[in-house]
Amino acid sequence: MMKKKRAKKYWSGRVTSESNALDLEGGVFAKPDPRSIALSLKRSAEESTRRKARPFQSAMSMLNFYINRAGKNLPASRRKVLEKAKMELRQLFGQI
Repeated sequence: MMKKKRAKKYWSGRVTSESNALDLEGGVFAKPDPRSIALSLKRSAEESTRRKARPFQSAMSMLNFYINRAGKNLPASRRKVLEKAKMELRQLFGQI
């Protein structure tokens, strides 16, 4: 008798589909412009009824989660855009 290989279950995959963090716009992290990423995250954070923290904290957490989750698979050029989106997000929320 051969045992079936069980698919690994990652908590991070569940976070993106079931999280109470934010309702994100589809493809937000694939946008080419850091400002448009930041604006979308800001809009989602302010409109979401599912977030538990302040809008700025929720938006930044989702951006950091995405960057950390991608890890080594995230190309340097994409990481650069997302890091710039962090700066844009700080400016939009007046955190600078």
